[in-house]
Amino acid sequence: MNSYKIGKMILTQEEIEARAEEIGRQITEDYAGKEVVLVGILTGCVMWLAQVMKSIELDTTLDFMSVSSYGAATKSSGVVKINKDLSGDIEGRHVILMEDIVDSGMTLEYLCKYLAGRGPASLKICAMLDKPSGRRVKIGVDYVGFPAPDAFLIGYGLDADQRYRNLPYIAAIEE
Repeated sequence: MNSYKIGKMILTQEEIEARAEEIGRQITEDYAGKEVVLVGILTGCVMWLAQVMKSIELDTTLDFMSVSSYGAATKSSGVVKINKDLSGDIEGRHVILMEDIVDSGMTLEYLCKYLAGRGPASLKICAMLDKPSGRRVKIGVDYVGFPAPDAFLIGYGLDADQRYRNLPYIAAIEE
């Protein structure tokens, strides 16, 4: 197992929760009178998804997908593998992909094309963190919690080799 040291705190729990509430209210406004399907991209999205969902005042359903592109590395491999697909049908529904961090964009580009083939009424992306410096493909994020610094981040669902997801804040790691 790799050993990492928790470095500089980037975002506090209070900052994350306040921004999640703002985004939840924005989604409520944007989809007024409609039902949304939040599709969590496991596992990193869980804390962010739960926090945003608390502030969405619409009929909301949940589904999850599990994909992998990192493994135990700190850089994306560029290879996307679907480990768990959706349980329900999204045809004609308003889908919001819930992601912890958008880095290279390759995973989301793949997922957006994959899910678009299932005929959703709309498909948007909500990410806790957006790291444009890591982009290898052009993809937009519709709801952004925070811009991410060019560092490997842990906490609030983000992991380093499956560790540190439980931290209630976001920090950089030092190898």
